[in-house]
Parts: sequence; structure tokens; C-alpha cells
Amino acid sequence: MTPFRTARPAAATAVAVCAALATLTAAAPAPASVAPARQDAPRPLPAVTPRAETATLYDDEQGGNANADDPAIWRNPADPDRSLVIATAKEGGLRVYDLDARLVQSLPAPAAPGPDHAPGRFNNVDLVHGLRLPSGRAPGRATDLAVTSDRGHDRLRIHRIDPSRPGGPLTDVTDPAAPRVFSAGQDEVDEQATAYGLATWTDRRSGRSYALASRRDRTSIALLELLPTRSGTVTYRKVRSLDLPSAFRLPDGTAWTPCGEPGELPQVEGMVVDPADGALYAGQEDVGIWRMPADLRGKPVLVDKVREYGVPGTYDEESEECAPGTDPGFGGTRISADVEGLTLLPERNGGRYLLASSQGDDTFAAYALRSGRGARAGYAGGFRVTAASATLDGSEFCDGAAVLNEPLGSRYPGGLLVVQDGNATPAQEGREATGFKFVDLRKVRGALGLTRTE
Repeated sequence: MTPFRTARPAAATAVAVCAALATLTAAAPAPASVAPARQDAPRPLPAVTPRAETATLYDDEQGGNANADDPAIWRNPADPDRSLVIATAKEGGLRVYDLDARLVQSLPAPAAPGPDHAPGRFNNVDLVHGLRLPSGRAPGRATDLAVTSDRGHDRLRIHRIDPSRPGGPLTDVTDPAAPRVFSAGQDEVDEQATAYGLATWTDRRSGRSYALASRRDRTSIALLELLPTRSGTVTYRKVRSLDLPSAFRLPDGTAWTPCGEPGELPQVEGMVVDPADGALYAGQEDVGIWRMPADLRGKPVLVDKVREYGVPGTYDEESEECAPGTDPGFGGTRISADVEGLTLLPERNGGRYLLASSQGDDTFAAYALRSGRGARAGYAGGFRVTAASATLDGSEFCDGAAVLNEPLGSRYPGGLLVVQDGNATPAQEGREATGFKFVDLRKVRGALGLTRTE
């Protein structure tokens, strides 16, 4: 939940010297840096336009309660033109699209276990490559998987990807005995403090594959090892978990807690792992972007803060929104709450960029990553996704994003960025309309100054 929707930031983000990074302990001590200088007249960010968009999804009974949220891009190595975009639609399940944004397959979310319980609700999705699924006594072949967080049931769902399969490329291979991620029983599941954000990670040293799942309305992140079974299904076990701070000490010595509904803590949703060094980047929506080891053994570091960081707020039960108080000036200058979809853009020269959706001002921020001693995420620029025509709009209130910097046939030879659009057009009165936009990655790289736009 964005805390202060009544006071959206200006359309462009500031382009100033990046604030010094501050290391925080799990007990949430004060950031070491002082508030960055703010510019009165920020420079407008460059705009990129989409090439295609999916059909609009509607979050009502007529639309199957489908609400676009998070995408993943699967490259078909045998025929890149037949690559796929796999995306969540919450209660509407999973959607699979081709590179023209046309629907290839629609998979429903699991039904509610009973009349008084929540149905399945697919929140975030990520991919695992090359996991071997046994077939009988045979070791099985390497298989690509789509892993999804089922917020309604507090479980992960796993689908095998096979583009040659008649009827659709995805097949559910979730083991029936797969455990709940956070909840001890159905009563806890019904409270819906369940699996929410998700990222996958394959440890290069051990070869083991994992999912990292965040918890809705809490600060917890769990590390789950993915385990093939002898029957060819996939289950998982919890290895460990970590709790990010929910309260913070500001540089002036005061304490600050992000405003939210009573009983709710500042949650994490957008997450991605940098395979180059095994670092997890996690977006705590009302706070900022954290960096930590993906095995959850190290200390989290807050690498950037949302503009609203440190702003006091009062929750209004009638409007279900937070009224902001006076800004003490301790927030960042690049991203506005909520910080949402995080995705990794690797360059062929070894450089890596973290892209983050700044939902509060409809922009995207890019951070240049550096590993090893002095690891950092330095701001490298930003951009917007704006309308290409009267019928092909841009992206607003963006939740999830995915990027792939590999050739994808004739449509996207320079790679692809897919972003969620939380305000799809044409809108229909009284219906929440969402979808996904497909953007030529060459345009994005050009906007960031990584190359000239072709």
C-alpha cells in the first residue's frame, strides 16, 4: 500500500548526486548519512514507448477477478522468436503470452479449500533453469520452471515449461505435499499474512536452486530450497528466514515507523538476485531498496530510500489512507513509494544494472551494481514508459517488471523489458483495468545512455 496517495510526487524525479549509502542492522539503527540535497527544478527523465501490450485484464467477477501483477521472460533457445512471457493475474491465475503479447495459455489459480477460505492468488513469478526432474528411476532431463507465490494458499506453485506441449507450454508439477511457506495452519492462512513477493536463485557453488519469498504485511523473507521428487514433481523446504526492520531511527534522533493499516508492517514485494555475486535486492515498499546475501546469512544494507522515508503519517480508517505530516527531509531523491518491481539488467561487458519501479511517480530508476569489497548500487539514471499512440498507452502505478538482455528473434533482437501497467486503457467505468507492456530493450538502454537507440 502506498502510504500517501493523496499527494503524488511531481512527474519527474530529481537527478542529483546519490546519497551516501547507510548500513542498517536488523535492529534498525539510524542511517549514517544526512538527508540529500533536493532540487527545486528536477530534470525530466527520458521517455520510452512500448511496442506491444497484452489484452486488458479486469479485476471483477465478469473479468474473472484477473489483476496483472508480475511478469517473467522465458527465452526459447531453440527458436527465440517463440519465447514466452509468463505473468501473474492474482485470482485470475497465470497468463502466458507470445512476443506479440497475444495470449498463448491461461491457467487458473487453485480453488479455495472451503467456502470460508480464500482462493488461490498468484502474486509474483520467477524462473529456474535446468532443474532435473526424475522420471521413474531415470535421473530426468534438465527442465526450466516457472515458480509462483500463491498468496491465497501460502504456498509456492511450480510449472514446467515445455513449448512443444500441445495445449500450452506450462504444466503444474507442484508436489501435492508441498508445505505452507509461513503459516502453521489454515487459520493463519485465512489471515493472509502469506507468501507474497518472490525471486529465484541458483547457487553457482552448490548447484542448488532456491526461491526467496516475502510475507504479506510483514517484513519477513524466507529462503526455500526447491527439491525434485522421485515422481517428477517439485516441493521445497524452508532453510532460514530473515526479518527486515519495521521501525527506524532518523538522523535527528527521532524514531519513525512507516504509516499503514493497524497491525500491518512495511512489507517487501519486488525482489531479484544478482547471480554474479549472490546478492538479493529487496524492495521494502514504503522504505527503500535493501541489499543482502541471497542465503540470508549476512547483514542487510539499505542502498536507497524512497522520498517518503521519515515522513510521519496518520492512518484514516474511513479513507483507508495515510495523511502525511511534515517531511523532515531524510528521504531519497530517486524513487517514490511504493518501490515495486525489481529486475536485473546484465550487460555483455560484465556490468549489471538494477531496474526498480518507482510506483509513486510512474518512473523507473536504474542502479549500477558493483560486487566485492565496496559493493554498492549507484544511481545511473531513470526513464518513463509513455504512450506510443492513442491506443497503446504507457505504464502507470507499475507493480512488476522483467528484463532480458538477450536476442529474442526478429521482434526484439536487442532484448525485452516487460512492465505491468496498473491503469490500462481504454478504461471501463467502475472496472479496475491492468495489463503488461512490452518495450524494446534497445530503447531503454538508449535512455540510460548505455548505447545509442537503434
